[in-house]
Amino acid sequence: MDSSPVYRGALLIVLSEFFLVCSGMVIKQLSGELPTEVIVFARNLFGLCLLLPWILRKGTRAIKTERLHLHFLRAAVGVTAMTCLFYSWGHLPLAQAALLKQTGPFFMPIIALWWLGERVSGMVKWSITVGFVGVVLILNPGEGTLNVAVFIALFGAMLGAFAKIVIRRMSSTEPAKRIVFYFSFFAAILSFVPAMLVWMTPNTEQLLWLILMAATSTAAQLLLSKGYGLAPAGQLGPFTYSSVALAALFGWVLWDENLSMVSWAGIAIVTAAGLMAMQGKKVVSK
Repeated sequence: MDSSPVYRGALLIVLSEFFLVCSGMVIKQLSGELPTEVIVFARNLFGLCLLLPWILRKGTRAIKTERLHLHFLRAAVGVTAMTCLFYSWGHLPLAQAALLKQTGPFFMPIIALWWLGERVSGMVKWSITVGFVGVVLILNPGEGTLNVAVFIALFGAMLGAFAKIVIRRMSSTEPAKRIVFYFSFFAAILSFVPAMLVWMTPNTEQLLWLILMAATSTAAQLLLSKGYGLAPAGQLGPFTYSSVALAALFGWVLWDENLSMVSWAGIAIVTAAGLMAMQGKKVVSK
């Protein structure tokens, strides 16, 4: 397998995680002021609006698809995962929320093997195992008790992993922008009713934050969709760990969320796991 798509895919995944953490910081800023359901709806609605100029320029041919059912499936699973993730961003320390999201890649090779027939190389398997050890160290469960936000985050991570595999399934015929458009379109519809049930009208400052969140989230989705179209999902999964270090850094700088030496050791291990994954390039199909 040519290594260049793997490297390009890895870079796009890292950039996607950066924008996702930026979005998480905005969510954390807003979570005490607006309900999670309203934030989720705003993200999808504004994300859809950001894509409208592309639709107007390209015309309906840009969104013509024969895989509408997969787009809807991806949106239904994805918007549920998004709600769980947004809740965790707002109710957990930034680094911990990012880390719990990173349990998603542990599910990805299993789903990819079952649905796509992707066999993951031994090196990638080891990288996932090492990454799991690093995540456990960063979570440092001995220092506190688990709360409901932790379980919500874990459930969201599992759903997020499945949504990424759906992206991989569609990538042979669906370009990144079309995938993101249909996600935003269906997700805006699906998130409308929950938002209306708890509606609070954002003020001007909150509206600006919501637009920023939509922009960073949409950028993350575009990069993610493009990245997973370049290489097998099981192989790129470990690179989503990059958000761990980013969240830890931003959490420390902006919210004074200090990490222990054990947590820093975990971050180093997770980074090493990502480097290991780059060496496990060979993926054998059934």
